[in-house]
Amino acid sequence: MIAFHQNWFWVAVFSTGLVGAWGLVLAVMKRDAPRSFVYARWVAICCMALQVAAGLVLYGRGLRPVNGFHVFYGIVIAFTFAFAYIYRSQLERRPELGYGLLLLFVMGLGLRAWSNVG
Repeated sequence: MIAFHQNWFWVAVFSTGLVGAWGLVLAVMKRDAPRSFVYARWVAICCMALQVAAGLVLYGRGLRPVNGFHVFYGIVIAFTFAFAYIYRSQLERRPELGYGLLLLFVMGLGLRAWSNVG
């Protein structure tokens, strides 16, 4: 499980960053989000949610990182997704911009968590 958590990090961060940047490009170009963007954002959200879930499983098994900030950033990611769900109707007004910024923010949180592993 720890190998999965370590390797899946790259998938989660890359997918959130790529789809987040795509959303911002769509917003700057004032284009509506195509159906593929809707699917891609859900894939990116699920990738990061799976990463957080794997971290919770490891934490539950007693494998704790040396630096407590690693766990803190995982919790912040979970709360960010919870607030995005609560405010999903506002995000749907301009989904390209809203989800683009959300996913880039979550990518940054993932990178911060990774930088606090040791």
